Amino acid sequence: MILFPGEQLEIKDKNSDSKQLSDEDINAKYARGEIRIITEQARYPLPSIVKMVEDENYKLDPEFQRRRRWDAQKQSRLIESFIMNVPVPPIFFYEAKLSYYEVMDGLQRLTAIYEFYKDKLVLDGLEEWSELNGRKYSELPEQIKRGIDRRYLSSIILLHETAKDEDDAKKLKQMVFERINSGGDKLEAQESRNAIYNGRLNQLCIKLSRNKYLCRMWNIPEPTEEEFKIGIISEKLQNDKKYKKMEDVELVLRFFAYRQRIDLQKGTLENYLSTYLQRGNTSFSETTINNLKTLFEKTISLVYQVFREKAFRKKQNRPLIAIYDPMMYAFSQYTDISDKVLRHSEKLRKGVKKIYNDYPEKFKGDAKGLKDVRERNELFEKLISDTLGSES
Repeated sequence: MILFPGEQLEIKDKNSDSKQLSDEDINAKYARGEIRIITEQARYPLPSIVKMVEDENYKLDPEFQRRRRWDAQKQSRLIESFIMNVPVPPIFFYEAKLSYYEVMDGLQRLTAIYEFYKDKLVLDGLEEWSELNGRKYSELPEQIKRGIDRRYLSSIILLHETAKDEDDAKKLKQMVFERINSGGDKLEAQESRNAIYNGRLNQLCIKLSRNKYLCRMWNIPEPTEEEFKIGIISEKLQNDKKYKKMEDVELVLRFFAYRQRIDLQKGTLENYLSTYLQRGNTSFSETTINNLKTLFEKTISLVYQVFREKAFRKKQNRPLIAIYDPMMYAFSQYTDISDKVLRHSEKLRKGVKKIYNDYPEKFKGDAKGLKDVRERNELFEKLISDTLGSES
């Protein structure tokens, strides 16, 4: 595997540069106020949330946020909590610049309240107030509306003064985000990476995750014309589990990270992917990013043209990571002669089936070690090389 110029990463052990400090040094560090958050608190009447969401001084979709995940029932249960005056966790803002705020945690709550007051939410799944199921805000009894309107949503604001500079701000935001996952759904691995390690490479992975061939082969709703033109996400896509958990984004990241996996991975794959993304965001130039983008698009297209929707599958089962990784890795080395590869599509499809039949143990869930990775790579590389070499 030949890497692009500037693609080779050097990944050090996180603790390799850690220093031992004396108690006196530690006390001095604390006295200087290093890594200390400056905050203030605020309370917002629920009706005021509509104006906040629509205010250009509040950014609701910074890099911290996951894809929207709350359905109508979960939104409704939040409203029921306000009806009963059940304590609701505060939302977290970061003051990116004076009087300009990014939502670090609480987007789902803000969205639910906003849609409730805009009459877009039909209450559903209420237990203690089941009489209100099927109603919108405008259809509620007057006393209920008055009761909800007098509730507040609390917030904690990380003030602009917290950070010394832009790099320090990013570090502090990421550190805080890791610690505040306040009462919502547990972050999946890629959601966490998206929040903590946003940057040029991460944005590329998000963009490429909507590739139509990737979607087809992994049974993810394809991009619509509305999504491309004006960013409207279909309800079907919003409800897709892979999309909501950002598994599609992780598939793209895996393709890039796999190119150096044998040489760089130490410890768990999850940690390796996180470290690779973090370093790639800061190390890869615009040229390297563009090279990776082009390679992914050519590879996913080539694989689709050869295998169609059956790619990455044994028989008719669901697509498997254990097939996706080595197959994409192997075919990525032949994108410059894709016409020649395509002439042998039938032979390659038969060869892949033979691999599955002859080496079933290589594609089981417990075959995760680097030795297994290397052997799967060799199987697919040899198949393509032998197939193309047989051309007279």
